Amino acid sequence: MPEPDQPSPQVSSGDTSVDPEAPVAKPADVPSVPDPEELVRRAESKAQEYHDAWLRAKAEAENIRKRTAIELANAYKYAIEAATELLPVMDSLEATLAADSASLEALKSGVELTLKQLNAVFGKANLTEINPVGEKFDPHRHQAISMLPSEKEPNTVINVLQKGYSLHDRVIRPALVTVAKPKNDRA
Repeated sequence: MPEPDQPSPQVSSGDTSVDPEAPVAKPADVPSVPDPEELVRRAESKAQEYHDAWLRAKAEAENIRKRTAIELANAYKYAIEAATELLPVMDSLEATLAADSASLEALKSGVELTLKQLNAVFGKANLTEINPVGEKFDPHRHQAISMLPSEKEPNTVINVLQKGYSLHDRVIRPALVTVAKPKNDRA
């Protein structure tokens, strides 16, 4: 603020003169402008980083594509192998049906051998049976059809109506079971 004794400076709209009493900017007050060469170096460095990241992402995508193609080819190959392994089982069943005058014992023996062949194929394919008699009911592996009063502990499987199967620890068909309920439960 000007002091009351002194007149206030008159500034006209076209006046470009500098006020001699105004503080002069010192070099420390002026923001330093980075060297253009430094800016170019920084930009090139960033561009190189982004280019490297892009190349890595592109390589990873290509690896995933190749891996998926190999896994798909193996899945087809495995399906063909599994079907090929089932052919002897089919042959045995057809031979049993073609037998005109086979005794009951001969038919039973042939079916038992066929079942052994089928179990061998299942074993090679890592297809395992779920037969949970006496086990605790597991809703992830079992499907309860009914609950019956039993002397066994509640929620224990007391009867298997249909075996379940799992393929590589993944349930492909749950076992159909009857589960024990407490005797005093009327529901």
